[in-house]
Amino acid sequence: MDVMPLLLLVAGSAAVAAAARRTPVPAPLLLVAVGLMFSYVPGVPEYTLDPDIVLPLVLPPLLHTAATDSSYLDLRAQLRPVALLSVGYVLFATIVVGWAAYQIVPGLSLTGALVLGAVVAPPDAVAATAVARRVGLPSRITTILQGESLVNDATAITAYRVALAAAVGEGASWAGGIGEFLLAAVGGVAVGLVLMVPIHWLRTHLKEPLLQNTLSLLIPFVAYASAEQFHASGVLAVVVVALFLGHRAWEVDFATRLQEEAVWKMVAFVLESSVFALIGLQLRVVLKGLGEQYEGGRAVWYAVAVFLVVVVSRFVWVYPATYLPRLLSARIREREDDPTWKGPFVIAWAGMRGVVSLAIAFSIPETLHGGEPFPGRNLILFLTFTTVIGTLVVQGVTLPPLIRMLRLPGRDTQAETLAEANAQAQASRAAERRLDDLLSDERNTLPQPLADRLRTVLERRQNAVWERLGSVNPVTGETVDDTYRRLSREMISAERAVFVKLRDGRHIDDEMLRTLLRRLDLEEAAAYREAA
Repeated sequence: MDVMPLLLLVAGSAAVAAAARRTPVPAPLLLVAVGLMFSYVPGVPEYTLDPDIVLPLVLPPLLHTAATDSSYLDLRAQLRPVALLSVGYVLFATIVVGWAAYQIVPGLSLTGALVLGAVVAPPDAVAATAVARRVGLPSRITTILQGESLVNDATAITAYRVALAAAVGEGASWAGGIGEFLLAAVGGVAVGLVLMVPIHWLRTHLKEPLLQNTLSLLIPFVAYASAEQFHASGVLAVVVVALFLGHRAWEVDFATRLQEEAVWKMVAFVLESSVFALIGLQLRVVLKGLGEQYEGGRAVWYAVAVFLVVVVSRFVWVYPATYLPRLLSARIREREDDPTWKGPFVIAWAGMRGVVSLAIAFSIPETLHGGEPFPGRNLILFLTFTTVIGTLVVQGVTLPPLIRMLRLPGRDTQAETLAEANAQAQASRAAERRLDDLLSDERNTLPQPLADRLRTVLERRQNAVWERLGSVNPVTGETVDDTYRRLSREMISAERAVFVKLRDGRHIDDEMLRTLLRRLDLEEAAAYREAA
């Protein structure tokens, strides 16, 4: 096996993603653009999305990181809009886009068109949430987009399987389709519920951080594979387990949490960067497969028409799904504020498609059971690719200026900092009472300087948040907390330089140097986290 193409893909996509941080362009969009440019550069390997790799090996860890970073409580509070988008909209888009493609493309069967509809139905909110975080969307909209992306893949994959069964002549019926959907949904959730408690028990009882992190890396693959063994939704199993583990992460040892955060950030960065680069690199593969049957302007017209149907259908669904429940339920009207037209507009426009659509499209079999070619397979691949690229480029590029133009109220950082300060104050008072109780016991007697140091650390942690609300230094523009952290880093850097000098002079060995540096690293990380 030649590993050089894989190394080039990972290294190149990581470099582009890092460069994107210095530009106003979101990393997913720049990666797709660079992939498109390099797809025809001589000497660049021909990369083909393999669904047998993307779906079981790439999708689970991406879902796991997204779900553990999400809030179970926030998602539960937005359950209705999330369900309407991740289930209702995906099924609606499957039917609408499929019927439109059947009417637009001569010779494309209705079952083949429904396969296309299911393939392009699920939005990929990785790019949308990346933009949302950068421009400061309201937390409710961000939560809805994140929640949609966690579940909609399961709906789309199930709808695709039903449509594909009808297309290949396996006699799929409405009753069979509903039954398969229920099996996938209920089975996936059930597998996740069965796995989440024993997995969490293992995480809290393993004492070696390396073993705990090894388990952490295996969890999404175990959940996905276990559900798929029962023909249930591996996507939902991964999401259920990850939401539970993220909600109970505070029960895991601190060393494990520190390592896990670093490991999963790296895994997510590599996979997301590679995936978006792969999308752009599919151009040559897709065009080569299109052949002469749809050459000229016909294929372009079909692509534009399907893209417009995909975009418009989301608006057609989002606005009624936002306002009809309020019209039909007095309880919803009493419990929730009146939504303006701006929030639904952003949610409707943030419907970019991604790698899952392409991976599903590439999984379409080349032949039917009788051996004849699958009708319209190459065209479906082409229309999926153009829809993904079109939504990423058109909607992805215009989403930030659209959000700024609509002047949506962003996150209230002052209010969030005040809430953080109040929470820290309550926690500090509880910690101080506990410290007084412990020091009153003669078994916990400490010299006064050490007892004072514990109180100083506690006071510093409490004051750090309040200082972010205070005034800034007129010379440097720093808050008191910023200055404190900067001076702390300078002191730690001076200590670090001395330790290295002592190692180089053979006064301490490398093992002792690593121990001393880790202690400084943890101290610096703690100072950084106080400010984050």
